[in-house]
Amino acid sequence: MVGAKAIAGPSSSLHLAQQRSGVSSVTVNPPVYQVSCCGPDPCTCCCHCRWPPLTESTCSRLFYIFLHIGASAVCCLLLSRTVVERVWGKAHGIQMPSGLCAHLFGHSHCPVLSGSGAVYRVCAGTATFHLLQAVLLVHLHSPTSLRAQLHNSFWLLKLLFLLGLCAAAFCIPDEHLFPAWHYIGICGGFTFILLQLVLITAFAHSWNKNWQTGAAQDCRWFLAMLLATLGFYSMATVAVVLLFRHYTHPAGCLLNKMLLSLHLCFCGFLSFLSIAPCIRFKQPRSGLLQASIISCYIMYLTFSALSSRPPESVILQGQNHTLCLPGLSTMEPQTPDTSLAVLSAGIMYACVLFACNEASYLAEVFGPLWIVKVYSYELQKPSLCFCCPETVEPEEGQRGGNAKPADQETSPAPPVQAQQLSYSYSAFHFVFFLASLYVMVTLTNWFSYEGAELEKTFTKGSWATFWVKVASCWACVLLYLGLLLAPLCWSPTQDPKPPPIFRQHCHRISIAR
Repeated sequence: MVGAKAIAGPSSSLHLAQQRSGVSSVTVNPPVYQVSCCGPDPCTCCCHCRWPPLTESTCSRLFYIFLHIGASAVCCLLLSRTVVERVWGKAHGIQMPSGLCAHLFGHSHCPVLSGSGAVYRVCAGTATFHLLQAVLLVHLHSPTSLRAQLHNSFWLLKLLFLLGLCAAAFCIPDEHLFPAWHYIGICGGFTFILLQLVLITAFAHSWNKNWQTGAAQDCRWFLAMLLATLGFYSMATVAVVLLFRHYTHPAGCLLNKMLLSLHLCFCGFLSFLSIAPCIRFKQPRSGLLQASIISCYIMYLTFSALSSRPPESVILQGQNHTLCLPGLSTMEPQTPDTSLAVLSAGIMYACVLFACNEASYLAEVFGPLWIVKVYSYELQKPSLCFCCPETVEPEEGQRGGNAKPADQETSPAPPVQAQQLSYSYSAFHFVFFLASLYVMVTLTNWFSYEGAELEKTFTKGSWATFWVKVASCWACVLLYLGLLLAPLCWSPTQDPKPPPIFRQHCHRISIAR
């Protein structure tokens, strides 16, 4: 006798009656729009088939990341001269059909469907897509709200809407698109860089404070902190040695040598300042762990800047040689190598995804002023998962209604997040809006977007990109320096309290880790 499977949630008495009567199993097919993720129901079925159960907001976050990765990949393909020549067989870019161009613009001067103009248009579509959702989801606090369905559902319609925005951007003439959108992209790119710097300094600050608390209680935490500190300093030291070997030359590269020496002095100065008595008097938990993390990040930014600068050409023994690029020997001609530039771009994009997810989570936990509050937050006890707040007792009057009794039976439905959002939907889309602008200006060499090509970006670089990355490195040093020196200007009256709501069991380890 086969028992009936209740799919639509029938009562338990009906379920027992069907089992006793011997009724065959009944299968209720869901509507087509639910299977294809086109309707208002969240598309969690795609995340539950083979992987561990995930909440609908986490599945949505994964889908948005895939959309952003796909849009960035399309930008790279359209910017690549090699791809355009091999696929379309046109060396001067892809042109819009003359008939369609005359119908849309009234003249035959059509915008090019490849190159920097295509990157600007695709990123304009993705940025507008995320900005509209960020505006529509402002002050959203419940995942069961009708507006939350805009974030978690209607995937096919949103994909079509995104494609429509990108297609509409291609109908904008160059003289109307480039001047305004270029300055918007520059401002958004710099804002995203500052956001990344805040996140990495807060990450190092929280890690150090948390493990310092554990080290005062247990020697095992002290050993873990010591090993982590030595590991980060070892990576920074290896990076300095490799950068001096591959990005300098006895006959030139003076700027690279000066930059590496300056940044090495920055790392030493910040490390000394982190354990200085005057700093530790105001910040007893300041230590070398956070300084080692910042030193590693400074070396990464230095590597990213050096891999983005144009090479130098000098005459050695009557021959023209290209210097300041990775080579096997310092006394032999150096040839361009794209592997390290691609590695730098991969790390950069991983940092982009980390920033998008981390900022949306912190915005929900700490509120609009999370950029300030995140530095003063301290976990109650040390943990390996120090980035994720632990469960705490909800405050009196917290929204979400009265809790159910512990012995109350609950249905084994797919996991659904609590009445509090796991991350801020609006902040998530706004940071992705900034990330789209950052990717746009990074691929098109920031200020010198005319004639930008993917191959030139990876092999020849540009001075604009080089100085932007150098400036971001110096901004990181200043931000961390301000973090150390700021407590000297005032004395806090009371210990900062942790956020009152929203502590789930390390709910956030998913996307960017």
